[in-house]
Amino acid sequence: MNEAEQKPDISLRLLEIFGAMMRCETTVEAAEQLGISQPAVSNGIRQLENQLGVTLFERLHRRLQPTEEALLLFEDVRPVFSMLRSFSTRARAIRHGLSGRLRVMSTPPLGNTVAPVALARFLKERPDVSVSYDVRRLEHVIEAVQNGSADIGLAVALDRHPSVNIEILSRTHMVAVVPKDHPIAAQREIAVSDLLARGFIGLEAESRMGQLLRDAFERDGAAYDPRVEVRYCATAAVLANAGVGAAVVDPYSAAYQANDGLVQLPFQPPCEITAVLITRKGVPRSRLLHGFIAELKRAVADAL
Repeated sequence: MNEAEQKPDISLRLLEIFGAMMRCETTVEAAEQLGISQPAVSNGIRQLENQLGVTLFERLHRRLQPTEEALLLFEDVRPVFSMLRSFSTRARAIRHGLSGRLRVMSTPPLGNTVAPVALARFLKERPDVSVSYDVRRLEHVIEAVQNGSADIGLAVALDRHPSVNIEILSRTHMVAVVPKDHPIAAQREIAVSDLLARGFIGLEAESRMGQLLRDAFERDGAAYDPRVEVRYCATAAVLANAGVGAAVVDPYSAAYQANDGLVQLPFQPPCEITAVLITRKGVPRSRLLHGFIAELKRAVADAL
């Protein structure tokens, strides 16, 4: 006996036909269950019998009766059918964006505000989805998306980048946050001169929003001289809430620090910023990613 006879090449399709015949009483019923023709079922059974060298079914009263050999073999291949069903179910879930793993990385303005809201909504109807979520500096976010270690990045104050795809979620403006008992809290808007007169919390030049704030001072012909300087808008908002002074931050950080002790006001001159999502060039978006982006867009719209 040669090796081919010892190890017959049996396809999963033939096993699937065999399983259907074991559950049904006629080739017509098996064909309906599999969505194929009745001759295809009959041919499949004959092919499987020829490969195995075993008679699997005998005709009895116009029905096919499993032989003793068929019953024994069916018990052995039951786990295979269970695995196939699990595989099909898993594939359907992935196809519809209901299963899989999503890797999200964001800068703090969105990563600590609207993105968690979007993520909670996204996961609510997807119990089989797992997520890797991280909040980093912009350069780390771009690098992670570019090298494929993150499926999506989120950032603000970024309009374009040569290495990744940038999609704008919203355009808005930076706002002033002022302690409620601050002398300028009752004004309709906050200008550069108001900040200079009382001292303010500034943003580091290394950050994009820090540079936007410096540009606003330059447009007004004023020197940028904060009393306290921080890197992140969220930190500036926290310090403003503690009574340290006024700050100019992105509206997302301002909205999620909102409370009775903090007033949010328009800032002049206007500093436009964008909220963007970052994806890898040349890589199509999965249904899972499309689902998260839809929730993200809704959360951004709700926040403004």
